[in-house]
Amino acid sequence: MNLSRKINESRKALDGHVREIVKWHFSPKTGCPFWLEFAKNLDFDPRKEIGGYADLKCLGHFEDEWLRGGPVRRWVPKAYANEPIYVFETGGSTGVPKSRISIRDFHIDYEIFSESLSDEGFPPGSDWLMLGPTGPRRLRLAVEHLAQHRGGICFHVDLDPRWVNQLVRYGKNEELDAYKNHVISQALNVLRAHENVQCLFTTPKLLEALCEKISLPKAGIKGIFCGGTEMDAQFHRFAREELVPGIDFIPTYGNTLMGLAACKPFDPTDNYAIIYYPPHPRAVIELVNPENPEELVDYGETGRVMLTTLTKEFFMPRFLERDEAERAEPIPEYPWDGVENLRLLTELQESVVVGVY
Repeated sequence: MNLSRKINESRKALDGHVREIVKWHFSPKTGCPFWLEFAKNLDFDPRKEIGGYADLKCLGHFEDEWLRGGPVRRWVPKAYANEPIYVFETGGSTGVPKSRISIRDFHIDYEIFSESLSDEGFPPGSDWLMLGPTGPRRLRLAVEHLAQHRGGICFHVDLDPRWVNQLVRYGKNEELDAYKNHVISQALNVLRAHENVQCLFTTPKLLEALCEKISLPKAGIKGIFCGGTEMDAQFHRFAREELVPGIDFIPTYGNTLMGLAACKPFDPTDNYAIIYYPPHPRAVIELVNPENPEELVDYGETGRVMLTTLTKEFFMPRFLERDEAERAEPIPEYPWDGVENLRLLTELQESVVVGVY
């Protein structure tokens, strides 16, 4: 099947998925209290008027403040009222953290992501080390589920990124170094005590700190998936050529609100550019003009990330993220738009503390 046909089919599938999700969240039987209350102020029925992705414009932009504070149960769909509910928080680097409820979405997202991992780099049955944020973050349980899904056990460290952010913000460099050493020593203990740990999740900063203390190839690590705001082409090259040569290195982009985006398979002709593709149709990323978010930028141009999340657990239409990137063209593996060179919005780069990420 040629690429243009794949693109058309993915668009049709997305439109069908949008109709299903809108009907679910705005139905009095299955919908969540927030969207049912929201619909009372509309002069139309979203279930009738929204026929596809483009029609989501009629709902406006999802507001950042809607997810800050409670009650979080207003986001629980009625169909799931009797299910065990998780609540996950965003990083909290910009005020009160945003909260997202979850039931199985983080399982589903990481099971989909698992399909993109090679058995050579991430051997089934091997154990994992999750060297990243713990606490109220989806990432901690998600990586553990990924390990379990692939037949392994996941080991963790204690890491509070909000404390790291405080140390960075107030310039407490000695305390920051001490805390970093504390975290890395935990990781070293796991790697030295458990020989079956062959897979690793971590962030760029922590990977570099870990590699100062141990040779990961010699320690038996075969695959690393790594994500964070410091993940750019320069670090990508540094990781592959100097930090972890010979290890299957997979850059990733994910957050509490979207899930997990896969990276375009490594191709030397891309000059180490990192190109992410969201998990269609469960999430859609568009890059828009920061001055006019109704206007898409052209391929190769820089735009602000506009994220739409479309699952039965969580519906978030057209949310303007604090990130920017260049718009990337569809590829056969992912026949929809991607994002290249993802980073914080330029105007936020001086004010937002990203800590361990």
